[in-house]
Amino acid sequence: MKHVTYADKSLLVGDEAADLLMSYATALGQTGGTDAVTLRAIGVDGNEVEATFLLSPAVVLMVETASTTATEPDNIGAVRYLRERVEALAEPFAPDLAGGHDAAEISDGHDTAEGDETEQE
Repeated sequence: MKHVTYADKSLLVGDEAADLLMSYATALGQTGGTDAVTLRAIGVDGNEVEATFLLSPAVVLMVETASTTATEPDNIGAVRYLRERVEALAEPFAPDLAGGHDAAEISDGHDTAEGDETEQE
């Protein structure tokens, strides 16, 4: 389980769901996209809750490890959705999401979608 901290609130979420949430937030940040994702989590009171995360380039999200014996909430559907979205968005940014390159290195390839470049004046 991992703590997902969002808007001054920390919730416990399963490892895979938390990691995919961060990967998706990263991909959305790189593409300028926005989405809302609902995950089952464990709140500070120990009860299971459903939390909706608004993901956008302006949102601050943190994921950290947690030591707990609590059972992970079921997020099978959300994990499937997150994985599909990360794969769809990450393809052009694959080296960056893996931590290998930054966006400037990728965009410096001088290739455009149409194969031509526009000069700046």
